[in-house]
Amino acid sequence: MRTLLVPYYEHPAVRPAEWDALVAAAPRLHGVVLNPASGPGDRPDPAFAAVAGRLRAADVRVLGYVDTAYGRRPLEDVLRELDRHRDWFGTDGVFLDQAAAAEGEFGYYRRLATAVRGLGGGTLVLNHGTVPHPSYARVADVLVTFEGTWATYRRKPPPPWRGAGVELCHLVHGAPPGADTVALARERGAALSCAVPGTGDHPWGTLPHGLAPAP
Repeated sequence: MRTLLVPYYEHPAVRPAEWDALVAAAPRLHGVVLNPASGPGDRPDPAFAAVAGRLRAADVRVLGYVDTAYGRRPLEDVLRELDRHRDWFGTDGVFLDQAAAAEGEFGYYRRLATAVRGLGGGTLVLNHGTVPHPSYARVADVLVTFEGTWATYRRKPPPPWRGAGVELCHLVHGAPPGADTVALARERGAALSCAVPGTGDHPWGTLPHGLAPAP
């Protein structure tokens, strides 16, 4: 079952074994977020292009990472980065980070989603990191309604989702070995999840416990 949506923000030349492990885990992966340089970078990176090709060949969605700064970035800048992801790495989806959650910013994301669909952008993921206004379900395929620590996830689960017509995802860092986040996420209404052991400013430089290669 494809229940994992994995943001993995390490270079394939630096962590080749980890990327090999991701490709090997293809039957479990809903998608992998590709993030060469807090976005696509300034030029094509052959190492990322190669690993993206391997993931697509294994029937895994490759989602290009773009930061939207909670609706403050100009749409043309966001779309330029999405074009680069598609042209350089063959992405078949987008992962829009720092997505606003309030109804007041919905118009920005509706315009962005319309442009993405018009460009054949594929799967659209909005990473709110919290439960957004239900209107966002009208423009996205996946909403990330929790991003935070394992301690917070256990102690203070996200509020129940009141919308419909979209898949939900929970992203958890600081997860201990043996934490069954997949089952816990399902209990809380999220079909997709990812739980990694990483902590601090760069938790997404680690893989879920069950995917990481042996040391």
